[in-house]
Amino acid sequence: MKLDTTPRLADPDAIFTALAHAYCHLDDAQARAFDARLILLLTNHVGDDDVLREAIAIASDGLVPRDRAGDLDAVP
Repeated sequence: MKLDTTPRLADPDAIFTALAHAYCHLDDAQARAFDARLILLLTNHVGDDDVLREAIAIASDGLVPRDRAGDLDAVP
């Protein structure tokens, strides 16, 4: 399966608002914990290693220095 990046949300503004509200009273540590929990929940829901690795590569593009980008392939 390939990562589907076409917009599929019925109401993306409502989802963005829900995410913004989830963060509004969190300090930095709580926000990082929320990020980790949400990522793990959605990762489990997707359940496809290849799709998740593709998503990681796309999400890290421009954030991870090019000389370290190959490190993602080394993660088991």
